Amino acid sequence: MITNLLNRKKVNPSKPTFTGVKQVEELTAQLFVYNKSECLENPDFKIADFKEFSLNENYNWLNVHGIHDSEKIKTLCSKLNIHNLAIQDLLDVNQRPKFQEFDDYWFFTLKSIIPSGDSIIEQEQLSFILGQNYLVSFQERKADYFNHIRERLRKDIGIVRERSSDYLLFLLLESILDNYFTTINDIENNISETLEIDIGKDPSPEIINSAELFKRQVHQIKKTIIPIKEFVVRIEREKFSFVNERHIKYFFELKDLCLSLIDDCEQIEVRLESISNLFFSIQGHRMNQVMKTLTVVSTIFIPLTFIAGIYGMNFSYMPELNWKWGYFGVWAIILIVLVGMIIYFKRKKWY
Repeated sequence: MITNLLNRKKVNPSKPTFTGVKQVEELTAQLFVYNKSECLENPDFKIADFKEFSLNENYNWLNVHGIHDSEKIKTLCSKLNIHNLAIQDLLDVNQRPKFQEFDDYWFFTLKSIIPSGDSIIEQEQLSFILGQNYLVSFQERKADYFNHIRERLRKDIGIVRERSSDYLLFLLLESILDNYFTTINDIENNISETLEIDIGKDPSPEIINSAELFKRQVHQIKKTIIPIKEFVVRIEREKFSFVNERHIKYFFELKDLCLSLIDDCEQIEVRLESISNLFFSIQGHRMNQVMKTLTVVSTIFIPLTFIAGIYGMNFSYMPELNWKWGYFGVWAIILIVLVGMIIYFKRKKWY
């Protein structure tokens, strides 16, 4: 996907700039206001109507699809007192995944993978703002990973309606990581289907091209998972006001998921490296076989050429030239040398 690089020297800090490609026609938002006993859903929430999240026993989840409308994004964030630097990071899809703590909220952005089953991995930037009793999530497109979480809220499945917004953030991050597992599984299946090498046959050079493509995909996945792990490790080591102590164990689970994903990536990298080494080993072995065959043939013809060279000299006085059986004698010597060398090389297992 082609994106625009952000030139911070020319950008007006008061006017954040969207650097990605427009993924949806218009910005849409959905608001859930819930507590243990009820859940109110506004599937077509208007950003212009938003004022603030009320500080009561309710929890709020506002999900925004489409971040290309920088003015609306800035309007929403301004009402939440979000810093301009965080707004620009939210709109900059080339931004490295990062976590930043402010006085009244968290800002967290990451890359999510869109499982497609194709050889090209599509990424989407997701950003989260976590406050005292609210969570705002921003998605580039409507490729939705959170439908099952919405169903839990609507039907009161599980404990999500009993818990605070940080638990909801855990569920969203867990759902995102599930997509990584799906994508890695697809990559493993593609490797098994396309990179099988038959030792008895000459492998196609296309195998190396495919292996390099898979290596880039795995590296891309690994690069986006590491910042999520760093974020979770930071929660483990430090104390944050927006994380309920009884929810820390859930974020530990996220760390384990990240470590599992990283292990899977490393295993795939080792497998791809082994396939590349096997390819070059087979190629090198076949080249050695060819060179050995050519060497044996050349070695056999060296003494034969020597004999033919001697009797090809134009000297007048060569006794063998006057012998009746001289010609046949030379051929006999040539054949004896030829057969003898072939038998010798065969016993030495040189071919």
